Amino acid sequence: MYRLKVIAQAQKDLDTFQAKAFEKIKKRILSLSHNPRPFGAIKLTQEEGYRIRVGDYRILYRIDDKLKEVIVYRIKHRKEVYR
Repeated sequence: MYRLKVIAQAQKDLDTFQAKAFEKIKKRILSLSHNPRPFGAIKLTQEEGYRIRVGDYRILYRIDDKLKEVIVYRIKHRKEVYR
C-alpha cells in the first residue's frame, strides 16, 4: 500500500471544485494508494510522472516506489493542466 501526499498546489486546485466533481476526484486519488498505476494511467513524456483522467479533469502525480509514495502535484481541467 502506498502513502498519498498532496502538495500545496494540488490542494489549492482541489479547493476550487464543486462537491460532485470533488467527490469523484477524491475517490480516484484515494484509489491510487492501492494501485498507483491503474488501467488508463498514462506515463507523461514531457515531465516525470503519470496522468489519470476523471471526466474532463486530469490528475498529475509521481510515484516513488522506494518510499512507497504517490505524490499528487496538479489537478486541473484538461485544457489547463499542461500549461
